[in-house]
Amino acid sequence: MILHLAKVVLVLAVGLFYSLVVFNNLTDFDSNYQFVRHVLTMDTTFAGNHGMWRAVTSAGWHIAFFASIIAWESLTLVTCAWGGLRLAKALRAPPREFHRAKGPAIAGLALGLAMWLVAFLTVGGEWFLMWQSKTWNGQDAAFRMFTVLGIILLLVAQPEAEGQT
Repeated sequence: MILHLAKVVLVLAVGLFYSLVVFNNLTDFDSNYQFVRHVLTMDTTFAGNHGMWRAVTSAGWHIAFFASIIAWESLTLVTCAWGGLRLAKALRAPPREFHRAKGPAIAGLALGLAMWLVAFLTVGGEWFLMWQSKTWNGQDAAFRMFTVLGIILLLVAQPEAEGQT
């Protein structure tokens, strides 16, 4: 029961985290938009790097990128909240039922992992060379979130054993 409760709490905690992320991105749009804008324009990467042809300077594309990140975060929020509530509902159920209730939680955690891996570490970090920027480099935060979500996903995905406490 304690391990089941830990899984519920951690998935709901991820939902809470994403609710604050989405809230902050919507209520302080410009601060986070500036991050996206600088990464996409590559204006703080190493001088003379040969990847500058990748830079995206259109404000429309900057807004589209940021809006897609907010949409992805919102979907992760809803899926993790749904998954956490579904697990909470199955908390006292037999292990097999609890395990069957994990689908939305696993999907939400995987969505979060994919966002940090694809949007931040891959697209931002490698394609737009964010790692070269001292000011607009979110790779450490992205790696931290990827790691946290990955650990929680591994815990949640573990099969439930009969008689587990």
